[in-house]
Amino acid sequence: MLRHNLRKETGQALVELAFVVPIFTILLIGAAEFGRLAYADIEVCNAARAGAAYGSQNHVTATDTTGIQTAATQDAPNVGGITATVTNTCSCSDGTYGVTCANAGTKCVSPGRILETVQVNTTATVNVGFHIAGTATSFTLHGLANMRVAQ
Repeated sequence: MLRHNLRKETGQALVELAFVVPIFTILLIGAAEFGRLAYADIEVCNAARAGAAYGSQNHVTATDTTGIQTAATQDAPNVGGITATVTNTCSCSDGTYGVTCANAGTKCVSPGRILETVQVNTTATVNVGFHIAGTATSFTLHGLANMRVAQ
């Protein structure tokens, strides 16, 4: 009788395995893809911070747009096609209206101080490694960093 019951259950584990393996495989691939996209997003954000850190060293580096863009793009070598956009803004600590970086030296008078900031926006498009029909084939990642220029 015991032998008869065992024959009915022969292969049951194999059938269960056949159902479970594809589900676990999809979960594993999805987790790896999510981790890869998260890593790329961190790289893009860190690249913006690296560009802003370079530009915030002093007034000369704050106006070196090419150097800031180079610092940002070289900080993310594992992310292809990264671009950086730089914006400089100036204001006066006493709230004087109409201050730009070009006229800050004449418009912002003592006791006011010139407050110069560098903003770096980074963008990169990352293609997904495992595409499922009906889902996105690529994601556009953005990074933003603002830093005040040392005086």
